[in-house]
Amino acid sequence: MEFADLKNDFVFRRIFATHPDLLCSLLNDLLERSGNRTIEAIEYLPSEQLPFVVGAKLSILDVRCRDRAGTTFVVEMQLVHVPGFINRVVYNACKAYVGQLHEAERYTQLTDVIAISICNFELWPDGQQRAQNLPQVPMLSRWNMTERKSGNHGLLQVQYVFLELPKLPARRPETPGADLWAWLFVHAPELTEIPADLAPGPYRAALELANKATFTQDELEAYRKVIDEIQQVEELAEAKLAEGKAQGEAEGLIKGKAEALLAVLAARGIAVSAEARACIEACKDLATLDQWIARVIQVASVEELFTSPA
Repeated sequence: MEFADLKNDFVFRRIFATHPDLLCSLLNDLLERSGNRTIEAIEYLPSEQLPFVVGAKLSILDVRCRDRAGTTFVVEMQLVHVPGFINRVVYNACKAYVGQLHEAERYTQLTDVIAISICNFELWPDGQQRAQNLPQVPMLSRWNMTERKSGNHGLLQVQYVFLELPKLPARRPETPGADLWAWLFVHAPELTEIPADLAPGPYRAALELANKATFTQDELEAYRKVIDEIQQVEELAEAKLAEGKAQGEAEGLIKGKAEALLAVLAARGIAVSAEARACIEACKDLATLDQWIARVIQVASVEELFTSPA
């Protein structure tokens, strides 16, 4: 028995965009809703992306829905940490909020929006948080506007939820909840059978829908096509990251050479005008900086440094 990756856009839609009971379960777990706050029914809303074509492209918004209280949920699966990701999440959530009103309608008609992002990467890595003496952000984090001094959570109109899958503990969760969904998102492709101790319910139903044996040939093709598209995006993201890192290293080297040159000039007591300093700091050519550094111990003035040797 083989199971498809629940993080795959096609599979995610197959499970959550066509089975409202499973989406309700996911929402209740991620939002920690229970009792009279439980989401029992939803209405699917049209996405703002182009009409979904099987395997055609990676989506921007995966699933949008509204519960009986009028709260809108924007749920997405994000596999690659692209630049401006959080900005896009905030933009889409705010757009969904203001987009509820039509001309001449009252602001009192606006209802809450909750943006839920399931991320296959860390947004707030524990190591970085510790290095900055900041509290660690848990795997499942929930965000809203809070008054600083009183801690009042009165502004709940637009809220954000992030599930950072790499922070999943190694052991399989023993109790239902967000951790178990995260475990399925991470480990479903590794399974060869449905765990015998996985009780009937939404988690088991989701795995059953991810069983590749239940896919038609067209669905398998769509699944594979999305895998190829995901790989292309990941490769592009890695290339851009490497390019940015190389550029950052080069800029750091240039800055270091300029600072070294200025330090030697200062140590030798050679006056450096503001104009000359600006010229040195503005130089982005490593070869030129190396020539200046090689000659700085021989010149008597900064003007002589800039003059090409005979």
